Amino acid sequence: MNSTLKPIQVYRGDYVESAHDVHIAVVSVKGDLLAYYGDPNRLTFARSSMKPFQAVPVVESRALEAYNLTDRELSLFCASHSGEPFHRSAVAEVLRKIGLEENDLQCGTHIPRDIDSYNQLMREGRQLTPLYSNCSGKHAGMLAGVQQQNMDVASYRELSHPYQQQIMEVISNVSDVAKEDIKTSVDGCGVPVHRIPLIQLARAFSRLAAPDDWATGSGERRDALKRIRDAMANYPEMVAGTKRFDTDLMNIFRGRIAAKGGAEGVHCFGDRDTGVGVAVKIDDGNARGTSVASMEVLRQLHIGDASIWDHLADYYHAPVLNARDEKIGIIKPAFKLNVLQKMNMEN
Repeated sequence: MNSTLKPIQVYRGDYVESAHDVHIAVVSVKGDLLAYYGDPNRLTFARSSMKPFQAVPVVESRALEAYNLTDRELSLFCASHSGEPFHRSAVAEVLRKIGLEENDLQCGTHIPRDIDSYNQLMREGRQLTPLYSNCSGKHAGMLAGVQQQNMDVASYRELSHPYQQQIMEVISNVSDVAKEDIKTSVDGCGVPVHRIPLIQLARAFSRLAAPDDWATGSGERRDALKRIRDAMANYPEMVAGTKRFDTDLMNIFRGRIAAKGGAEGVHCFGDRDTGVGVAVKIDDGNARGTSVASMEVLRQLHIGDASIWDHLADYYHAPVLNARDEKIGIIKPAFKLNVLQKMNMEN
């Protein structure tokens, strides 16, 4: 491997056309840095990778029990979904259960990833609605927690809202970042987005994957994380959708991996068996490098085996396609993790 190459290489034919820098942190459930690439302390907006932790207050508020919400719907609260019919109907059902309407969702809207759904909408002469937003599940979950605690619905997405402050407490707790040190801005869907060091984002995912090994976590917090992890693992189609990396990754690992990507080249996952947490940030924000980087981390950590990597080959060595859907290139990794602590990672 040529050490002068950037860690993510984009080939057109036999030639490198573009390349991406990447930052990676690999931590233990105790929070120790096990391995890294680039800057493991890079301050990073977690974007949608934070959704599993944004769902913790709805679990701890007992809203799931109060409104007969299912674990399938809880998985949706962690989603950046494709806007497929089953995603939209699930969001609508949550709103019905909590006694709110679609216009209570403040996520805005956009063309969904599921183009078939969008084309059907256009053929029928109808307009896009918030249900199609990839964040509508997260917002529905927030509204469930807000309703259960008799908080104000109209201002639920404001940083000063008590529900958003509950989320801040959760993020501080699972990442070991003091609340006052968590910097915020506004995410694409209008709610607060959180900026923390990459190593601490990885730490949060280690605790999501293996909460029972988190010695300092409260029993209630560990139980909430466990329920969220299991909901994502049991209903991975709700987290992303058809032919999506997070869905396919969690499916093939059969509950071992809890994974969530975010905008601007962020991807995070935790390994239930070892308690390892991983956070990846493509430096220039190009999402095409995230699955390639995460798959290479899995391979170097010996998480999974050759059959799994073969099954996920299009995410590991991602094809570059032309307008005719012909493969004319490939995106592949060219990095080696710097290992600080040796440990048995064999599955």
